[in-house]
Amino acid sequence: MESAQPAPADELATLRRMLAERDAELATARARLSRAAIEIEQLRVQLAALRRARFGHSSERLDQAIDQLELRLEDLEENEAEQTAAQPSRQKAEARPRRPALRKPLPAHLPREIVVHEPEITCDCADHRLVRMGEDVTEVLERIPARHKVIRHVRPKYTCRCCERIFQAAAPDLPIEKGRPGPGLIANVVVSKYGDGLPLYRQSAILAREGIDIDRVTLADWVGHAAWWLAPLARLIGAYTMASPVLHTDDTTINVLAPGLGRTRIARFWVYAIDPRAYGGSGPPAAFYHYSPDRRGERPRGHLAGFKGFLHADAYGGYDALYRPNGTQPSGIVPVGCWAHARRKLFEVFEATKSPIAEEGLRRVQALYAIETDINGMAAVQRLAARQTRSVPLLADLRSWFEDQRRRISGKSGLGRALQYALSRWDALTRYTSDGRLGIDNNLAERLLRGIAVTRKNFLFVGSDTGGDRAAVIYTLIESAKLNGLNPEAYLADVIGRMAKGHPNTRLAELLPWSWRPAIETAQAA
Repeated sequence: MESAQPAPADELATLRRMLAERDAELATARARLSRAAIEIEQLRVQLAALRRARFGHSSERLDQAIDQLELRLEDLEENEAEQTAAQPSRQKAEARPRRPALRKPLPAHLPREIVVHEPEITCDCADHRLVRMGEDVTEVLERIPARHKVIRHVRPKYTCRCCERIFQAAAPDLPIEKGRPGPGLIANVVVSKYGDGLPLYRQSAILAREGIDIDRVTLADWVGHAAWWLAPLARLIGAYTMASPVLHTDDTTINVLAPGLGRTRIARFWVYAIDPRAYGGSGPPAAFYHYSPDRRGERPRGHLAGFKGFLHADAYGGYDALYRPNGTQPSGIVPVGCWAHARRKLFEVFEATKSPIAEEGLRRVQALYAIETDINGMAAVQRLAARQTRSVPLLADLRSWFEDQRRRISGKSGLGRALQYALSRWDALTRYTSDGRLGIDNNLAERLLRGIAVTRKNFLFVGSDTGGDRAAVIYTLIESAKLNGLNPEAYLADVIGRMAKGHPNTRLAELLPWSWRPAIETAQAA
C-alpha cells in the first residue's frame, strides 16, 4: 500500500511557515544585536567622557567607574561576537556592517613560521599547466607557552702525561653560587612579582604545571639575591634623582606583618621621580623608591636631606617642616601644588550632588589643562611664556570666582571645603606658572605608584621591613627601566648576568637604564 504523499499546497504552506519562523528568529537576533550596539556606543561615550575628566589620574571612585565600564563593554562585545558567530554565514553577510578595526601590522621582530596551503587541483585537464599568479598572505598571532631550558655547563678535564698537570676551565659565574637559576629566570621571577603583581606561590604553581618543581622558598631566595645585585644601581639612580632641581613625590600604603601581634600594620612606599622630557630637558627620566615602616614627617625629611629645588607634592603635613626657614636662612625646598588634587575635590562634590558650581569649577580647571596639553614637551622658556600669556589670566579669574562662591557657601559643606582647599594653597597651586620646568600636577609620581597598588591587591602585605626595603630597590630598577622605554625583564636579566660575571664597580654607570646597551651590542661595538 502506497503511503499518502503531502499535497503540494500543504508542502508550500509548511515551507512558508518555516520561512516565517526563520525570519522572526533573524529579526529577533538583529534586534538584540542592534540594542547591544546602541548600548556599546553609549558606554563608549561615557567611558571617553570619564577618561577626559580624569586628566591622567583621578579619584579612586572615578577609576572604579572606568573599570566597571570597561568590564561592561568587554562583556557586551563578547556577547555580540558570540551571537554573530552563531548565525549562519548568509545571515552574517546580511547583518549590519561592522566598523572596520584599525589593525596594526604584527611586530617585525617576532619569528615567522610559514605554512603553505596548496590548493586541490580539480580541473579535468589531461596536462596541468599551472602558472602561479600571486598569493594571499594572512598573518596570525599565536602564543607559544613559556619555555624553560636546561643549560649544561660541561668543563672537561685534561691531564698532561708528561708533567701530570690537570687543566680545566673555571666554573661559570652564576648569579647564585651553586644555584640552578640563570639570570633570565631570576629576572622573570622578579618582574612577575613586582612588575605584574604575581606572588611567588602562584609562580611556583605555574612552574609546577610545566613539570618544574620549585617551591616558594627557593623563589624567595632568588629574589633576595637579585635585590642584593641590584642595590648598588638603585643607589646610583637615587643619587641622580635627588640631584635634580625639580622633583615629584608621593606615597602609598602597604601592609606589613607585625611579628608577635598576629596582625599587620600600615607601612609606606615613597617615590621620588623626575622626567625632564616634559619641559624639553636633556636628562633621562628616573624613579627612586623608599620604604618606611610609618608615615611620620621625619621620613620624607630624611629622604630629602640635602635636596634643593622645587618639590611637587600633596598637602601632607609631614612636608611642612621642609618648607619652613631654618633660622634666618630660607628653606631650599619650594612647594609646588597639584591641581589634580584640587580638581578631585570638586569632582567628588559634583559626583555626589551634581552641583552646578562644582561643574563650573571643573570646566575652568579643564581650560588650564588644555593649555598644558598644547605645551607639553616644549622647552621650558616656551612653556613659561605660554603660561604667562594664557594661564595667568585664567587663574586670576578663577581665584576671584572661587572667592565669590566661597563667601556664599557654608564652609562646612563639601563644596565649601573643596573651594577652601584650593584657596588655602593658592601660592603653591599657581607656582607652576613661574617656571617652565614645573608641572601643573603631581601625576607623574601618582602614576608610578599604581604598580604598587596592583601588588597590594594581590600580595595583601609584605613580610617585614627588610622585605619592604628589598621591594623599594626592585621597584626603582623596574620603573626606571620602563620610563626609559626598556623591557624591564630583558634589562634585569642582562644586568644581573653581567654583575654576576664581575662587572667592575667603577663602571656601574654603564648599567643604568639610560646608559644600558645589551651585552651582545656591547660585544659587537668592542
